Amino acid sequence: MPHHQNQQTKHKNDEKHNHEHHHDNHHEHDHDDKGHEHLSHAGHGHNDHEGHDHGDMVEEFKRRFYISLIVTIPILLLSPMIQDFIGLAFSFPFDQYVLFALATFVFFYGGWPFLTGSVDELKHRNPGMMTLIGLAIVVAYGYSSLVVFGWSGKNFFWELATLIDIMLLGHWIEMKSVMGASNALQELVKLMPNEAHRVKENGKTEDVPLSELDAEDLVLVKPGEKIPVDGMITEGKSAIDESMLTGESVPVEKTEEDEVIGGSINKEGSLTIQVKNTGDDTYLSQVITLVEEAQNSKSRAQNFANRAAKWLFYLALGAGITTFIIWMALGFAFDVALERMVTVMVITCPHALGLAAPLVVAVSTSLSAKQGLLIRNRTQFENSRNIDAVIFDKTGTLTKGEFGVTNVIPTEGKEENEVLYWAASVEQNSEHPLARGILEKAHDQEISLDKVEDFESITGKGLKGKIDGREVKVMSPGYMKDKNYSYDTASFNKLSEEGKTVVFVLLDEELLGMVALADMVRDSAKEAIAELKTKNIHSVMLTGDNEKVANWVAEQLEIEEVYAEVLPDHKADKVKEVQGKGRKVAMTGDGINDTPALATADVGIAIGSGTDVAVETADIVLVKSNPKDIVSIVSLSKNTYRKMVQNLWWAAGYNIFAIPLAAGVLAPFGIVLSPAIGAILMSLSTVVVAINAKLLESE
Repeated sequence: MPHHQNQQTKHKNDEKHNHEHHHDNHHEHDHDDKGHEHLSHAGHGHNDHEGHDHGDMVEEFKRRFYISLIVTIPILLLSPMIQDFIGLAFSFPFDQYVLFALATFVFFYGGWPFLTGSVDELKHRNPGMMTLIGLAIVVAYGYSSLVVFGWSGKNFFWELATLIDIMLLGHWIEMKSVMGASNALQELVKLMPNEAHRVKENGKTEDVPLSELDAEDLVLVKPGEKIPVDGMITEGKSAIDESMLTGESVPVEKTEEDEVIGGSINKEGSLTIQVKNTGDDTYLSQVITLVEEAQNSKSRAQNFANRAAKWLFYLALGAGITTFIIWMALGFAFDVALERMVTVMVITCPHALGLAAPLVVAVSTSLSAKQGLLIRNRTQFENSRNIDAVIFDKTGTLTKGEFGVTNVIPTEGKEENEVLYWAASVEQNSEHPLARGILEKAHDQEISLDKVEDFESITGKGLKGKIDGREVKVMSPGYMKDKNYSYDTASFNKLSEEGKTVVFVLLDEELLGMVALADMVRDSAKEAIAELKTKNIHSVMLTGDNEKVANWVAEQLEIEEVYAEVLPDHKADKVKEVQGKGRKVAMTGDGINDTPALATADVGIAIGSGTDVAVETADIVLVKSNPKDIVSIVSLSKNTYRKMVQNLWWAAGYNIFAIPLAAGVLAPFGIVLSPAIGAILMSLSTVVVAINAKLLESE
């Protein structure tokens, strides 16, 4: 795919690179292990690309919960055990059959997601939470039905109903929080307009749905409209607001031959755009796919949680059967033993455990997407909490890749501002990157400029023009040599050695002074390196530039370790060298030549404005191309990991505590946990885990 910008606008359109080839190997979807089983309740796929799918499921659980809850009220009133409990006694003919009918409704209607979920899990020979709930409610329903039709014992219908209600509530809360995290994606989807004005051969336009557009079609975009597809401007010029996509707050000026991204907003002029990518190939779709991949790519903590859930299922089965046998052996009635078994099976439900890691992953992915971090490899992202060295590629990462004025050296008797006034006034009409740097400096110094006449650009030499009737030239060192001008060679040589570009300003053939320009250091890079220092993370600079330029940049950024004049194919070796000192290394780069180094580092971070290949190789992409985001990565990674560990302890700790109680260890002391209390406790642990995951946002 072509680059998303031509070179002159490269520094402006920082992050327009489309992220292709999503079949990277980090995300082997291990369906066998069904890592997302806990999210795919009732066998629904967890695919937020369709957005509505998940929303419907949340609504469905909510509906099932409320209806089951209403039906539970008469079930409670008709249950002999509850009547005893509240000291209420009333009955009518066939009341137990009414109770049976109501309970059957709740069992099938409320319990349906769990029953189908268990079948699904068993089909994949991967029992988990659904199978556990399914087992508990089937046992309770089967046993109670027998009691209604003549078996001696008590019925468990009220416990069955309350268990289903609480489970539905737990799932509804869980899905709502998962939804919250994946809503960031739907917000992106909403950015795309539905229709486009296609230009017909006779020049008239017709409104067509996006799906009908083909590559090479021409589309008209009016001022204020969203650009419907990725493409290239064939006619017109405008300022385009890409902030939603790239984080670049300033609208970017675009003209013919420039690339535009679907979803950005056309501010001023009318544009005719030739369609490049539609549908799934657009930049926006690719960003969405990347975020989805990140949400689905399994992290170590998740795998740990999945294994734990499986073992808990076997534990539940084993503990349930053992409890039943022991209670029977101790001479208790069958229904008492059965009640203990049901309670143990309900309690062991690894509800919160299945939720512990995925919720944190979902929240941290959406948080990182909001901060402009695209996580492509979850495991590496989790590892970034251990980073103790960051290697920066200089050009484009630590520097802006655009010229700025670093020194103004006036000839004796002249003023700095005087040199800038004449230079900037004549540069007003130039498109050259150096001109932009000089104009910016004059603007910063609040120097008001005058109109230039007879402007002329002399290729390879400089430019000249008339201001207030006086001739001004801004010329190269070559011109000065040719014309044998004398100037301060000592200062000139010093500036040249630092890798700066020097131009000379002449007024009516008299030398006013010289202006030095260099690739400007990003302020954000300075702040990033200072912040990394406070976290005891060592910064290293790597560059192909000569040593003097490298040292000048390093000095401004206060970086102590610098590797200059490194050939592209040796960058990876330098990463290994730093790793050899026992450091965990993150590499940050933006070019094709950084790719091997990105792959070698413990964590590869690509600057979003970089090339597709660099973005492909990286584990994390900084969409806003802001080095400060590296600090965010480290702290977000630390917080995410801490939350996961907390959640796993909450979930597992609850089970460790509750199973013996449910089995009746304290029965001799008169303490016995009923299934309903068990269910309440379990749902409570789920809610704690969900809230704890959401708290990640405020840290």
